[in-house]
Amino acid sequence: MEKKKKNWHHLETAEVIGMLGTNPAKGLDGNQVSELQLKYGKNTLSAKRGENSFILFMKQFNQPLVYILLAAALGVGLMQEWVEMWAILAVVLINSIIGFIQENKARKAIASLASANGSEAVVIRDGERMHLNAEELVPGDIVILKSGDRVPADMRLFSLRDLQVDEAALTGESVPVQKQTDNLPFKTVLGDRSNMAFASTHVSYGTASGIVVETGDSSEIGQINEMISSADVLDTPLTKKIAKFSHLILWFILGLAAITIIAGLLRGLPLSTIFMEAVALAVGAIPEGLPAVVTITLAIGVSRMAKRRAIIRKLPAVETLGSTTVICSDKTGTLTQNEMTVQKVFTGKSVIDVLGSGYDPEGTFTRDGRVVNAEDIFSLKEILGAGVLCNDSKLVNSEGSWRTEGDPTEGALISSAMKAGIVSERIKREFPRVDSIPFESEHQYMATLHRSGDHNISYIKGSVERLLPSCSGSLDEDGNVIELDRELVLEQVEKFASGGLRVLALARKTLKKATTSIGHEDLKKGLTFLGLQAMIDPPRPEAIQAVAVSQKAGIQVKMITGDHVGTAVAIARKLGISGEGITGSQLENLDQEEMRQAATSYNVFARVSPSQKLDLVKYLQTEGHTVAMTGDGVNDAPALRQADIGIAMGITGTEVTRETADMILTDDNFASIEAAVEEGRGVYDNLVKFITWTLPTNLAEGGVILIAALFGLALPLMPLQILWINMTTSVFLGATLAFEKKEPGIMGRPPVPSDAALLSRSSITKILLKGGMLLLAVFAIYNMILTNGGSLEQARSGAVNMIVFGEIFYLLASRSLRYSAFKLGFFSNRYLIGGIVIMILLQIGMTNLPFMNQVFETSPLPLNGWILIISAGFLLYGVIELFKSIARWKEERSHNY
Repeated sequence: MEKKKKNWHHLETAEVIGMLGTNPAKGLDGNQVSELQLKYGKNTLSAKRGENSFILFMKQFNQPLVYILLAAALGVGLMQEWVEMWAILAVVLINSIIGFIQENKARKAIASLASANGSEAVVIRDGERMHLNAEELVPGDIVILKSGDRVPADMRLFSLRDLQVDEAALTGESVPVQKQTDNLPFKTVLGDRSNMAFASTHVSYGTASGIVVETGDSSEIGQINEMISSADVLDTPLTKKIAKFSHLILWFILGLAAITIIAGLLRGLPLSTIFMEAVALAVGAIPEGLPAVVTITLAIGVSRMAKRRAIIRKLPAVETLGSTTVICSDKTGTLTQNEMTVQKVFTGKSVIDVLGSGYDPEGTFTRDGRVVNAEDIFSLKEILGAGVLCNDSKLVNSEGSWRTEGDPTEGALISSAMKAGIVSERIKREFPRVDSIPFESEHQYMATLHRSGDHNISYIKGSVERLLPSCSGSLDEDGNVIELDRELVLEQVEKFASGGLRVLALARKTLKKATTSIGHEDLKKGLTFLGLQAMIDPPRPEAIQAVAVSQKAGIQVKMITGDHVGTAVAIARKLGISGEGITGSQLENLDQEEMRQAATSYNVFARVSPSQKLDLVKYLQTEGHTVAMTGDGVNDAPALRQADIGIAMGITGTEVTRETADMILTDDNFASIEAAVEEGRGVYDNLVKFITWTLPTNLAEGGVILIAALFGLALPLMPLQILWINMTTSVFLGATLAFEKKEPGIMGRPPVPSDAALLSRSSITKILLKGGMLLLAVFAIYNMILTNGGSLEQARSGAVNMIVFGEIFYLLASRSLRYSAFKLGFFSNRYLIGGIVIMILLQIGMTNLPFMNQVFETSPLPLNGWILIISAGFLLYGVIELFKSIARWKEERSHNY
């Protein structure tokens, strides 16, 4: 029994039945089921075999920066400084645990997806209807669906009544899909396969019978499972830059250590002395606090983003947002309000605007900018009432928020009527329903029959193409039946559609009171055209502003949606996203080069498949873009995992997308993405500030040891003293830079390219300058104390304090790489002020307390020693601020020219 793959929508029902050897009335028999279960296995999704947890954990240590820290720990351990050794190892361990947890999230996403397929199904086997666990289904099983059911497997439908399936989680379609049973063209895209029901989607209305054609990994959701497993988990721009930066530091330290060892050997020093100098140099050059401060800075970014409704699940995602160059956003609910709203009514021969937002029944009607009373326009009242009577949904007010129970389109009709004072319950009592014809895609309308005094009335709503030919007249504003101007109606339909509005036509037919039922034959002619109601899922006002801010910041915004291209393009234009749209079916016909060009040149992608979303992200990444991708459904999960920053919806998102994503929006709002990007840029700035602040210290410390080794001087700094400096200043000084506020104009500059170096040339120049000045200051203080008769311990105390106070003054200058502290405000970062106070107290204790003198080989300094150190610190600060002011002057001068 050879089973064709993936073209079930194209085959006639009889052909599907024959291929699968089943019977629509009796289903499979027991023997067939046993054979098929052996052949196809259980209807479950495979959990892809990943790396062993131990291997995953050990891989976290395979990083250059970790090698440096482990080398430092080994060196300190050989010196029997156990506290410092364990402190460094603790930093390594914490960072490794964080990395392990992050990588382990991918497994949870697949496990969550696998569980999404578990449910119960009503199946016909051996002629009996039975309830089975969905995992027992096999191709050929006959399954019965009803409203509220989760579809248990991919099914070819052969019998149904008014079936509507919510496929948002799979295809991104914003409204339930009306199903039918006819075969479709072979190239019909996934979202348009209306004769199929897919695993893990939900039946929102109606009933159906179908034949199971694909199960487990062969189903559409199974293919998505495979894509999630195969999608690359990319390094973030930060991790790439830190890794490259760490390699440079590693080779720099090894080079300096080699020079130190060679110099010691040439001078004939004992090996123990040579080793001590090499360890001191290595410890001095290693930025031990870098991993911890990176983690602290990212964690603070997480906290700030949470206040702006963006929950970060993976710390590096904070910085990645700041480097984002493209945001691929879903339309429904993210860029739009996810609430259908009637905006225009065409009745009589004029257009009436409907004001208000979402399903909220508060609003007014205007014509040519003037408010009109619905009571004064008979045809307006009639078309609004028809929208309520020919309707199976209802609006409910839950905790002050209006929502629809049923079809969103019908909810919009009820809301527009309520704005005119038409109460659903009251009008339904006044015109009780006698009969109805549910909506069917082949007829493209719904009709209801109501009692009305001495006659009955049928109200009909549906597509203009279907209703207009059946209308013989239209209703004018005073309630008179006049000749129908078809050209005017079609012209108005075109105008509405070009604005992205979804158009519904409404009509009525008066029938005899004896008429108690209606059929399609009754509605083929003699209808009176009532008009059009045009609705839209409107853009969020804050999303329009957020798109504009993002574009100003050099970030492209692309809309990827399951809706039709015309609607998508119209909404995109309202949001400020320019350009024509392209559909999934058009993308299928492109080769790789054309696909790459389409990914960069188009901004609107409509009715795309999960694999196409994944491909779009990949092509954008090959062009050097840092891609943020939003999503809420299972269909979005592979692209979310592939993206540099995957963003899930917190309200409408599935568990799969939330587990896959790096960030979750608690309000499903695009504006929150823009806010998170702004915070991400601030985080990146603060990380660069820390690095440009800490490296001059490491450069000065390493330089001090190297010069001493080359010229045979006593070491001005001991290894334990260097560890004290690096670890305490990183925590109490450097980490406070993470609390710096975002600088002015942060969203007015382009993103940092993903391939850009962590430090610019100007930053490197400043680091070398600051490191060189600090090095000179340390030797100056060290030699002054020795020259004036001070002991070696006092000279070393002076050197230690010169570095620490130099770092304090550098910290004040590093709060901004462009602006002065006068511009920022000296006390705007209270954490920084507190850190400086604590650090000064610690240095006073280290210099003057006897037990600390003994541990760190220090000695109290005279008053003139402190005065020299602080004066040198002010000098260092003044030079740096002078260079910043010169750079600002040059920049302003270039702008003027």
